[in-house]
Amino acid sequence: MTPAGQLAAAIDLLGLIEADPRPADAVANHFFRTRRFIGGGDRRAISHLVWGVLRSKRHLGWWLDYCRAPHTPRLLLALQALFSGQTPNKIAAAFVSGRYGPPPLEPAEMTVLERLSTRTLEHPDMPDAVKFEVPDWILPKLRAQFGPALAAEMEAMNEAAPLDLRVNLLKGNRDEALRALAAERLTAEPTTYSPWGLRLKNRQSITTGKAFQEGLVEIQDEGSQLIALALDAQPGMRVADFCAGAGGKTLAIAMGMGNKGHIVACDVSEPRLEGAIKRLRRAGVHNAERHLLEPGDKWLKRQEKKFDRVLVDAPCTGTGTWRRNPDARLRLTEQDLAELTAKQAEILDRAQKLVKPGGKLVYATCSVLQDENEAQMEAFMARHPEFIPSPLEAPEALRGSRTLRLSPAQHGTDGFFAVVMVRAS
Repeated sequence: MTPAGQLAAAIDLLGLIEADPRPADAVANHFFRTRRFIGGGDRRAISHLVWGVLRSKRHLGWWLDYCRAPHTPRLLLALQALFSGQTPNKIAAAFVSGRYGPPPLEPAEMTVLERLSTRTLEHPDMPDAVKFEVPDWILPKLRAQFGPALAAEMEAMNEAAPLDLRVNLLKGNRDEALRALAAERLTAEPTTYSPWGLRLKNRQSITTGKAFQEGLVEIQDEGSQLIALALDAQPGMRVADFCAGAGGKTLAIAMGMGNKGHIVACDVSEPRLEGAIKRLRRAGVHNAERHLLEPGDKWLKRQEKKFDRVLVDAPCTGTGTWRRNPDARLRLTEQDLAELTAKQAEILDRAQKLVKPGGKLVYATCSVLQDENEAQMEAFMARHPEFIPSPLEAPEALRGSRTLRLSPAQHGTDGFFAVVMVRAS
């Protein structure tokens, strides 16, 4: 594709993302899947343009409001190019009429670019919520969590996330995985905290390679790996992954158990559980079964106090994954948070029934908000005083607290929270 063709595709994709309630990556995947003529290099170029806008959406919107201009995909992309160092004339040259290019810039659009040509993306009059690319309502909550570190954390949240892998010890060790990746011309290095993790030095395609296809490595953020480590599931135990989804943490748990014992991967979504089948088979996991949680399900009652470990990786705002999903920041509402915290409490109250005396319940989120983390933990233990905090199974560098709290700026991982609670014997 020509640069003009890439720009036209980026305009189309950005428009679809703004009109679709689904996450941007889901919209983009469908967009490219239905346009097979767009090659890999062009996909990366188009995604780079679109994600550049998504990461600077509030800044760009502030400047468009300053000029009293509409927030159109065309102007957002043109303005992003302007603040990336391109001149108005060069940007105008990319808007060329023709079969594959976007229509030329209109006089009003060109006026916006010329008016802002001496400006930079930042401006001292911008409110902090705009500078940090977050909704106004959430800023006090983020200040309460991060304090003086807020600016650094928000800057890290606006950077592209690395691609982390987890070595599947059922198929080989970390050195073997490094050699297998090197044979595919993929350069990786061990992660800082996870004993199973590898971080690719560049974001490269991994899923078509032999190491991934044969189950030697799985894509999983280092922080997510540490949640599985905190569960401390041992061979021979009975374990429930209560919000298993497509089974990412189930795979890590089974690996830690050496395929010995019994894991039940639970979820309310049948499609998500069905998606776990291929992953479990590829990883060589054979000690896990799936269970669909349905209204009126009597399975919970039959299984009361029979599990050594129960993981509740709860549905949450996903504020810890904003660097992967920049569009999610501005979609999040106060109502979403209220609904999610209520759901988390309900899930915890159900899941705790499975924990045997002396067994452990691990509550985890990929959120950085206290409402979903410490506040949720304290409220749960107030309702269920038979549960008390337990020391975390964690790398030595992360020990010393009764909770695990990770962040992009401090740890280089996604934002995660975890607490281990034990049911008194």
